[in-house]
Amino acid sequence: MAGKTKEMVESWSFLDTAESNFRPLVVIELAKGTKEETIEWFTKRIVDKKANGGAQLLIKPLVTENGVENIYLVGASHLRLLLGAETVGLVKECSDNSMRTFTYSSRKTFKHFADDNHNFLTMAECQYIIKHELENLRAKDEKMIPGYPQAKLYPGKSIDDIRCYFGETIALYFGFLEYFTFALIPMAVIGIPYYMFAWEDYDKYVMFATFNLLWSTVILEVWKRICAILTYRWGTLLMKRQFEEPRPGFHGVLGINPVTGREEPVYSSIKRQLRIYLVSLPFVCLCLYFSLYVMMIYFDLEQWALDYHKENESNFSSLMLYVPSIIYAVVIEIMNRIYRYAAEFLTSWENHRLESSYQNHLILKVLVFNFLNCFASLFYIAFVLFDMKLLRQSLATLLITSQILNQFAESLLPYWLQKRYNRRMKKRMCSKKTDTDLSLAEQVNMEKEMGTYLGTFDDYLELFLQFGYVSLFSCVYPLAAVFAVLNNITEIYSDALKMCRVYKRPFAEPTANIGVWQLAFETMSVISVVTNCILIGMSPEVDALFPDSKMDLVLTVALVEHLLLAIKFIMAFVIPDKPRDIQMKLAKLEFESLEALKQQQMQLAAESLKE
Repeated sequence: MAGKTKEMVESWSFLDTAESNFRPLVVIELAKGTKEETIEWFTKRIVDKKANGGAQLLIKPLVTENGVENIYLVGASHLRLLLGAETVGLVKECSDNSMRTFTYSSRKTFKHFADDNHNFLTMAECQYIIKHELENLRAKDEKMIPGYPQAKLYPGKSIDDIRCYFGETIALYFGFLEYFTFALIPMAVIGIPYYMFAWEDYDKYVMFATFNLLWSTVILEVWKRICAILTYRWGTLLMKRQFEEPRPGFHGVLGINPVTGREEPVYSSIKRQLRIYLVSLPFVCLCLYFSLYVMMIYFDLEQWALDYHKENESNFSSLMLYVPSIIYAVVIEIMNRIYRYAAEFLTSWENHRLESSYQNHLILKVLVFNFLNCFASLFYIAFVLFDMKLLRQSLATLLITSQILNQFAESLLPYWLQKRYNRRMKKRMCSKKTDTDLSLAEQVNMEKEMGTYLGTFDDYLELFLQFGYVSLFSCVYPLAAVFAVLNNITEIYSDALKMCRVYKRPFAEPTANIGVWQLAFETMSVISVVTNCILIGMSPEVDALFPDSKMDLVLTVALVEHLLLAIKFIMAFVIPDKPRDIQMKLAKLEFESLEALKQQQMQLAAESLKE
């Protein structure tokens, strides 16, 4: 086989595309008005050698009385057709009357073959070979069709391209967003028939809820493996973080660090703890209380809308049933954003020394408030009011409204404001008649007014809340995954718009994973086990199975819940975080590092003995 491959490669390299006896096999007609540079590029791709990415065929324009009419005749040399026959796997009859796959190296063993017999391959076979080669012709280095810059050959950017331009942190976010969107598709596909055909039959939702719980575990564990593969390829998985320096916002009396011996600000940890427990914690509790108070106002509005509908029974009153949920969703988004600024101020005021400590305290504050603010009303409806219809309506309204508001506030509004500023700046620059380079001046003045991208915190938070809407109450509203998929498809493009057109490009920050957000998503999946099990246990069908003792129902639900949690933890343990080959490479690298450290220590010891 190696000999055959070598002979075939040599045949390809010496194959000449020029042949005196040109035999047209295929006719190609290009569109009228095709630009000359496009035609030149296209014909060159057909004629180029295989090693350069071409088809290595013959092509000639068809000249008529009216001149060249964008009609081209395509053929191939005899040798090219024979090599193409081997490529497509044609089967021909051998001299011993057996049928075998044609190979160029054993061509003389086939019946009726001769170097000067151009009829060895039928016309149909020759045309099939030409068609196969033309259909498999691919552009290599070109990003767009010459002459038509708007026609992208390979639209979009890969994760590696994003990493090269923005760095690993943002590349991992886009990788997680893309992965999470594809992971939601099975939930969306399964949720549609459940929504359409088994709406009121809660007993049938047991399988759907169980699938949801297993799904949430599998996608998070698989993401760990994908994340390890990406960061290993980028080199950040092996990057060891050096001794963490104080963050830029840390302040205090200048002193000496007892570990490093360097001069740096020193701040009492007791003062920091007093600020956390005497100021920050009470403030967070006060905000949580205010969130619950607003929630009760929302339920008063729901009751008013229900009473209004009962009195009027009109189309307008039916629409009014959704108004309280929409207003509450808008208020939730406003409260989340205001609280975010307050949490950032408090966390900075706490004066954490390390950036990691600052981020952990900020994320904890924001996650606790956002979780209660977004999901408290749903828990109250489900487990206090026991109103599944209202729960379904509120969940759908909160999910869809929050997605629309986030798309508008994060991308569309900043982009519109930026475009408006750019138009004003261009008019101002054009009014100045100077000899300076206006294009450079325009770019500097436009980009200096762009907003500063503060990191992926808000982007991950949005996905975290979306994951909660999908997983916590899946058995009540199966269509949540469908709306999540639709939102994430637009989110990919709106986030790209935001990164490239709205904000200044941030500095790259190497990272090996998505950090504390992995733990946040896993915690949400555990909470979803509890909520779905309780909702299933509250259904009339399940309740009817235990007519005599409600204690048996509670114990059964608790047993199922513990069983599902055990399955989740077993799956998380069984599925390794890193592929086996990466684990072996990491172990080898660790071993080599230890050996190098030992050799260095022995060398230092030997030098000290000589002295």
